[in-house]
Amino acid sequence: MASNYSSDLKLELMTTGENAGTWGDKTNTNLNLVQQAIAGFEQITLTSGGTVALAMSDGAISTARNLVIKFATITAGSSTVCTVPDSIEKFYIFDCRLVTNPTNLTIKTASGTGFSPDAQKIYAAYTDGTNLTEISLDTLGGSIGTAQIADDAVDNDKIAANAVQAAQLSNNAVTSAKIIDNAILTAKISNKNVTTAKIADDAVGADQLANTTVSAGTYALATITVDAQGRITSAAAGSAGGGGYVPNLEASSGQTGTFTAQNNSSSILAYMCGGGGGTNPQRQGAANGGFGIWSASISQPFSANYAVGTGGGINQSGNTTNFHNFAANGGGMVGGSSGNAPGSSWPGPSTNFPHPSRSGGGIYWARGTGGGVTSMTSGVNGGPGNLWVWEA
Repeated sequence: MASNYSSDLKLELMTTGENAGTWGDKTNTNLNLVQQAIAGFEQITLTSGGTVALAMSDGAISTARNLVIKFATITAGSSTVCTVPDSIEKFYIFDCRLVTNPTNLTIKTASGTGFSPDAQKIYAAYTDGTNLTEISLDTLGGSIGTAQIADDAVDNDKIAANAVQAAQLSNNAVTSAKIIDNAILTAKISNKNVTTAKIADDAVGADQLANTTVSAGTYALATITVDAQGRITSAAAGSAGGGGYVPNLEASSGQTGTFTAQNNSSSILAYMCGGGGGTNPQRQGAANGGFGIWSASISQPFSANYAVGTGGGINQSGNTTNFHNFAANGGGMVGGSSGNAPGSSWPGPSTNFPHPSRSGGGIYWARGTGGGVTSMTSGVNGGPGNLWVWEA
């Protein structure tokens, strides 16, 4: 009876009494085939987009019998295939490290199914006579102990999302150096954890303070409400009462300018006098400038121009003092009349209004007096005008 061949490794199975004189050679061939199956290595050149079939021949060295199949350098196009024969049962190691685009490669049995490498790595697989099955680490039983894991082996790529929980962290494991900028959001901070000790000096600015119901603005003579935390919770503008005038302007003969009220003032009061008239050598008694007190309510913002009258020259009338819409006329020249104004008589000293530039006491009313005669050969200039303004 003639020899036949094993179904998996295709070794020659000799019949008793057969192969007299050649039995030793055939046995050595079988041993070489077993050696190829146990330790054989073969580099295979693939065809991009095509199929390369590994062979298993009866009683002869063959590509499909090797334990390790290494694929030569290639950039695999779609539908690149490598097959092993059907109807054999065998373990394989496939080295795919030189294959670019390894997911385009399919390793399978000729008629069955197989697998596609997901990276340029080394893969183990077995064929059961019908299909080729990859042996992945995540399909193996058992476990890997801590001692078998290198200190730098577990990085971010190896940790699944949400895999590290609070129970896996020691109390002192999370330090400032482990927290990236802007990583801790408001939702991660409990209401009671931000205490005074956690807030640096000058750390809370205007942007960190919640708005109150008070509108931003300026409140004149305000009434305010302050809560226990020192916040202003309400504010309302008031109005000035009687009196309370404070000086703002003192101007004398010939001065001009613009008066601007303080932004919390609601009224003004002005004492004004015009310049006195001048005399000539022949006659006495040039007229005094007009004088008086004017008052008015004002609306903010308020400003008004002013010009203080000068005394008249020899034989000339005095000049008018003007402020806002008030006027104190200058006195006439020799033989002229006094300037008109609300005051018709000399009021004398008063302490009702503080003097703008003197400490203590009140003002002494002054007016532009008419010029007198000191000789029969020369005249006299009129006295200067004045302007004082108070506000409240």
